[in-house]
Amino acid sequence: MSNPRLANLPLLQQIAQRAPLMPATQQRMAAAVLAHPFRAATASIDDFAGAAAVSIASANRFAVALGFRGYVQFRAELARAFETTLAPVERLRSGLAQPAADSAEAMAGSLDEDRRNLERIREALMPASCERAVDLILAARRVNTMGFGASAFLAGLLHHELDAYCADVVTLAQMAGPTHAARQIFKLGPEDLLILIVMPRYSEDALTLAGLARERGCKILALTDQASSPVVALADQVLYVPASKQMSATSSTATLACIEALCAAVARRTPQAVVRVQELTRFVMPWLHLSKSGPPMPTQRAASIGKDGSEP
Repeated sequence: MSNPRLANLPLLQQIAQRAPLMPATQQRMAAAVLAHPFRAATASIDDFAGAAAVSIASANRFAVALGFRGYVQFRAELARAFETTLAPVERLRSGLAQPAADSAEAMAGSLDEDRRNLERIREALMPASCERAVDLILAARRVNTMGFGASAFLAGLLHHELDAYCADVVTLAQMAGPTHAARQIFKLGPEDLLILIVMPRYSEDALTLAGLARERGCKILALTDQASSPVVALADQVLYVPASKQMSATSSTATLACIEALCAAVARRTPQAVVRVQELTRFVMPWLHLSKSGPPMPTQRAASIGKDGSEP
């Protein structure tokens, strides 16, 4: 089988067990399914039969031999294992099937989706969960942010935002990949925190590394979309970010907004936050562009106005 992580799927186990007892033609089809289960779950009966070099009738007989009424029912059952993975594809298919909209309407529709997601996040905020999340960040010796795919970029932004308020923040698993993250997680302990961003489609690497972090005793704060997310069972605290999107796998807008809101709460609770940010700004000043022209600043203009309101 090409992906050993799929080996525990009941239907694939059934096919693997029955394949040696099947006729040669059906063994060939079983091998095709076991080698490429995702392809089989998304292929039409014509495509599957062609790939396995069998007739359409043989493809149906193969499904019947496994206890299904026909190939369509077999494919639907196999596709259930890939439901999360295929959901964005189906949403995109549904969106493109709707009456054509111009670009402005398409953009407005996307913004409306983001607005609804943000409203759902706002309505679902739980005071105890928010306080616990901030407590974990402020108490950590080292804060580690991690995500894969689009979440890797969001983890980097979270790192950037927290850097002003936390003594030690590290971003894991971006350019260096999961093996680098594993090496860093090996160094973690009960005094550390891993903030994990896991949105659909859920990354198997993220879940594996979260399990390793728990083995080290590291605390885990997860940002994910719903209670059925596989990362929930591994986390000490979860912040839920509804992030459905019709034309893409997930809404990065909603996740980014939640990240900025979390960092605002951290800033509120950070002792001497203004002093920290002011000192950080002074330190990076050589790399910041300062305007040398244009209208005077309000304080400069105010100083030049006479008591009678006239200007020199």
